[in-house]
Amino acid sequence: MNNVLGTKGYEDVVEAFAEASFKLDFEEINADFLRFLPKVSARVLDVGSGIGQNSAALANRGYSVVSVEPLNDFLKIAKSLYNNLNITWIKDSLPDLEKVTVCDGLFDFILMDGVWHHLDIIERRKCIQRLSGIVSTGGICAISLRNGPAGAGKHIFPTSNDELIDYAKEFGFQVISCLENQPSKMQNKPNVIWSRVALKKL
Repeated sequence: MNNVLGTKGYEDVVEAFAEASFKLDFEEINADFLRFLPKVSARVLDVGSGIGQNSAALANRGYSVVSVEPLNDFLKIAKSLYNNLNITWIKDSLPDLEKVTVCDGLFDFILMDGVWHHLDIIERRKCIQRLSGIVSTGGICAISLRNGPAGAGKHIFPTSNDELIDYAKEFGFQVISCLENQPSKMQNKPNVIWSRVALKKL
């Protein structure tokens, strides 16, 4: 049984979610973060990786990727498709990331695409505190913030750039990019608005 509240709703739409995810282009969805990607061979963490398309894109760019996803159905799809790439798959969840270790080194880049709105205000602070302990000095956390009606996921909360920025400052990050009021890049979501924030560990 899956006990991660942030996955509520996704169990019912696994195939539809996977189909929609396959249509998303990594460079288009994450265009605002591309300039912050580290040098090739760096360690990268993809949190809430879904069916793994972002993890695969990062691995194909030459990174050593750790991919974290709490939902078994999504992990199964990801592993079946991208098992030949340099990706370590972990079943784990925010905010604690209990199974994510830095035995092989701190992470140089952490991607959280479409995850933040599944965390409540207490979990968000814990999340940034946890990320600050596993990202290298000078490393980047790239976080997308969603606001709007619920989609497949039913356990969602409004997001705030100011809230995230406050946590970033508290736990040793500098905000190096904050882009607001971006329309959804998925079709049929006119009422969904995104922000994309990049944090640099000091």
